Amino acid sequence: MAPCSCPSSVLCLLPSLLLLLQLPPGGSQENFRVISPKYPIVAVLGRDTKLPCRVSPPMNMRDMELRWFRSKFSEVAFSYKNGRAQSEEQLVLYRGRTSLEEDSLAQGEVAMRIRGVRVSDNGQYTCFFRKGRVYRQADLELKVAGIGSAPQLHITGPVEDGVRIVCMVSGWFPEPQVQWRHPSGEQFLRFSKVQAQDTEGLFSVEAALVVRDSSAGNVTCSILNHILSQEKAMAIVIPEPFFPRVSPWKPAFLVILTLLLLLLLGASCYTWREHSTQMQGLQEQRNLCQAKEEDRRTKEEALKDTGELQAILDQRKAAYLAAWRKAQLYADWRKEKFQAWSVTLDPGSAHDRIVLSPDKKILTLKDSYEDAGDSCSILGLEGITSGRCYWEVEVKNGDRSVWFLGVCRSDANRKGWYKELTERGFWTVGHVELGFCPSTIDITPLPLRQFPHRIGVFLDYDHGDVSFYDMPDGSHIFTFPRESFSGTLLPYFKCVSGDMSMTLCPLEAGPEKPSVPMNNSPSLEELVGLLGEGIPSGSGVDGAEASLLPSNSEAMYP
Repeated sequence: MAPCSCPSSVLCLLPSLLLLLQLPPGGSQENFRVISPKYPIVAVLGRDTKLPCRVSPPMNMRDMELRWFRSKFSEVAFSYKNGRAQSEEQLVLYRGRTSLEEDSLAQGEVAMRIRGVRVSDNGQYTCFFRKGRVYRQADLELKVAGIGSAPQLHITGPVEDGVRIVCMVSGWFPEPQVQWRHPSGEQFLRFSKVQAQDTEGLFSVEAALVVRDSSAGNVTCSILNHILSQEKAMAIVIPEPFFPRVSPWKPAFLVILTLLLLLLLGASCYTWREHSTQMQGLQEQRNLCQAKEEDRRTKEEALKDTGELQAILDQRKAAYLAAWRKAQLYADWRKEKFQAWSVTLDPGSAHDRIVLSPDKKILTLKDSYEDAGDSCSILGLEGITSGRCYWEVEVKNGDRSVWFLGVCRSDANRKGWYKELTERGFWTVGHVELGFCPSTIDITPLPLRQFPHRIGVFLDYDHGDVSFYDMPDGSHIFTFPRESFSGTLLPYFKCVSGDMSMTLCPLEAGPEKPSVPMNNSPSLEELVGLLGEGIPSGSGVDGAEASLLPSNSEAMYP
């Protein structure tokens, strides 16, 4: 390189300094934190406010996905992706009212602006930032406050031994604090209060105070918004003629009346207690005689045919224990009710990263792949529109990889980065960094005894049931809440990362249309129904064994 010919060393270094300033500050962009305000943000009704968040270390955020949502990920207040705002998932409440403050995006600071703050904007928010596969989030709180009308006071007239004064306000948020004060500054602690909210969530309060001291002269009603620390007060003068004159005989009459009522109540309680004691003794004698008579009849009936009764009891007990052993093989019992469904993978629905075997039964991930920000998934070739069917999938290295499997609607959106949710047409389970869990909004690992490597997917289309089982030991893994299916459902498989593969296990039955098999032999439900026709007490069947075998088909088939 030729020597620098600039007149000074500072000018020679200027291009290098400009290049350094353009580099993103901080360390690796794959490891960042989202920081939100520690204290609640206070916003006044009708005005604009900002919900700021920033990343640490600072970095350029223009190519990141930004999202502010409420208690659920799908309750979107504002979304920013691919360099522009996204309104598809935005709640109707926030449409046209939220925008992004982009002035400091390059420095790692951003804020969501809310125009015309409403009562419904009050509460918790979460700012969610995603860059590639890395995403972080932070919580922040917005406290909405509003000052309403000034107190309106009026006297409703004499009440008991005082004067009733009513204080009314409207248009406050949150519910304001009401205080009544004496001219000396002392507070009245005993008063009644009624509050209500209008359609916009604003509070109206009516507080009533009874003043019994005729020397008070005037009282003050004070309304306080504790969030804004703002107060509105109004005083009213009480003319002395408003106070009623108390008769000297009235207190004596009230005392005598109270004593008479107490004496009458005591006498009634004593009489009722004596009557109850007598009735209880008579009832105990009747119950004792009835119990002795029933015991005598039971012994006589039991001694009529001891041999035949013992044979029946032994036969029922043997059948009961046989059914109990069969009930432990929960997945095998379900296979008798479901049609084996031979699944073939559809190459046309496969992501470029997925490699299929020649028989379309095994899928693996390519060794090298550049992440394009979308999800690697594939569907089964044949759809399901009715009946009951099941298939089994063996997952290799599943405990060291990220993957999902299950079913999805044929029209479910699988483009770009998404999360499998039932609202979007996905019913899946799989393994993530936190552990083995269902694809629900709240990612909660399942408490399994062992990690499942061969998983059975059971689909009951007509009853809206999707269940998963660990096939080697027949244990239940997870069942989604029932719902009404419509359209075509397809087997679904998703591979995210790791040296893994999924193999569709061969099944005994062929790929016929799913249907419930009909057997001539009695089913477990019929056997349980026969046993449930009254096993006499004292038959020798252990109570712990009885609790393991259901008495109806609904307990065996969720």
